[in-house]
Amino acid sequence: MGRPVRLAVILAFALGGTAPAVAQVGYDPHGSPYRDVAKGHTITAIGGYLSGDGGRFGIAPQTGPFGGIRYEIRNSQTIAFALQVIYGDFDRLIVDPFVTPANQVSGPVKQSVTFTEASLQFNLTGGKTWHRLAPFFSTTIGLAFPSNTPQDTSGFELGHKVTLAPGVGFRLFLTQAIHLRAEARGMFWKLNYPASFTREPIEDPGTPGDSHAVIKDGNVSEWDTSGWFQAGLGFAFSP
Repeated sequence: MGRPVRLAVILAFALGGTAPAVAQVGYDPHGSPYRDVAKGHTITAIGGYLSGDGGRFGIAPQTGPFGGIRYEIRNSQTIAFALQVIYGDFDRLIVDPFVTPANQVSGPVKQSVTFTEASLQFNLTGGKTWHRLAPFFSTTIGLAFPSNTPQDTSGFELGHKVTLAPGVGFRLFLTQAIHLRAEARGMFWKLNYPASFTREPIEDPGTPGDSHAVIKDGNVSEWDTSGWFQAGLGFAFSP
């Protein structure tokens, strides 16, 4: 056996002996806390609670439970897109600007609202879970469709409001196809008050120095913020 052949044999044995050691370098994939999120679509049954003050007069929807359905495109990326439809039955107050100040506020009464929403979700762990958890930030824009409130004769109407809602939450993956979802938001919408709130009540008008109008400063609009808390059970499927 010539010298070149002997060197080749020795090198082959040396490489073969080091292969197992090289394979052990790094993190064992089976022991990693990260797992890929499977691509697909998700339907989530949602339940939650709205908690707010209804604006400075309490006449917008304040508190109450809601439920609905969420559809999400699960693309295993940092950003995901979702649509959501929610229906809730909420408490609110009524302000009657035509009577004496002591008798202006009544209620609460019920007012239902349907929300249609589009949401962008920013997954903090990208297309993976960490110990089955996938935390996220979200930003949501929606449109509110309120029911009528016959008890309110002041002229106030909630109207079809645009809602803005930044949020934070997480998904907990029980399996690749089933997960729990929880989210907390701050929901913003603009309230517009009727002109009757700036006028003196018929039953008990005030004086130039002592107005009895509901709104004394002339400010007939405001941005109101409510807490929005929701949780749900999601089911993934492939198209």
